[in-house]
Amino acid sequence: MEAADERRLEVTIEADQEGERLDRALARRLPDLSRSRLKSLIEEGRVRSGERTISDPSQRVKPGQRFAIIIPQASAPVPQAEEIPLAVRYEDQDLIVIDKPAGMVVHPAPGNEGATLVNALIAHCGASLSGIGGVRRPGIVHRLDKDTSGLLVAAKNDIAHRKLAEDFAAHRIERAYQAVVWGVPAKRSGEIEGNIGRHPTNRKKMTVLARGGKPALTRYRVLRSFGTAASLVECRLATGRTHQIRVHLASIGHPLLGDPVYGRVTPARLQALPPKARAAVAGFKRQALHAWLLGFQHPVNNQALRWESPLPADMVELISSLESI
Repeated sequence: MEAADERRLEVTIEADQEGERLDRALARRLPDLSRSRLKSLIEEGRVRSGERTISDPSQRVKPGQRFAIIIPQASAPVPQAEEIPLAVRYEDQDLIVIDKPAGMVVHPAPGNEGATLVNALIAHCGASLSGIGGVRRPGIVHRLDKDTSGLLVAAKNDIAHRKLAEDFAAHRIERAYQAVVWGVPAKRSGEIEGNIGRHPTNRKKMTVLARGGKPALTRYRVLRSFGTAASLVECRLATGRTHQIRVHLASIGHPLLGDPVYGRVTPARLQALPPKARAAVAGFKRQALHAWLLGFQHPVNNQALRWESPLPADMVELISSLESI
């Protein structure tokens, strides 16, 4: 069921549209919405056929098929500056590197219009940030989930934004994460491959898909193991899909501790832990994921830049409790 601030449109495919791409077929029937807008809505999981969520805009349609399109309420046009303290690791006239705390949303979105990293960056950087990369996401070239902590770079002018975006797209950015996961992978290091896209029935989740989605590759290695109950794993991204590490590790049976979406704790797993570890895991309220390494060539002067971020206190405490196993 759509929320009160959403609009629902319904379309039935006609005989002369047989075999068309879904985004093109919907655009023909809904002239007030552009094809690119409809493609985005499909990829966001806002198009359904019966109880099934459709996430592939290239899906071919058949006569008589009915689709419901959920249009979200328009967001406020311009994020406002907010004086929020930032842990700045590096800053010059072209870019800024932030050590983001868990719990901070990167950019405004419905339900999180304020107190985001973008609001803080606008206040910190002033007019230099305005409009770079789009009104809603000024300066943002990549993101971390709300409850993932760690290093993130933002651009302060169009040249830096364009070059950093190109480097991210070409996988020239060095990024490494540390995660605490359930269990210990059978292989101490390896690769996880699998296309990632919207879950077919839950549009708020991503999943590994046999068909559709976008190619994704995560390389991992086990840094430490805590008996057979849990392990500390380093992950490096060859691609940058939404929730990639969380989805890929869950897909091989090792979801992140504390992950409310992909790694909900089971009573059996909790009961297998000693009391200290059990209490720490039960009280850990976010996914145990930290972006600890970020490196790239400066987008303007080509200087090699690299930062490391130590694990935050909550993950250090979680790991300490697991050492009792």
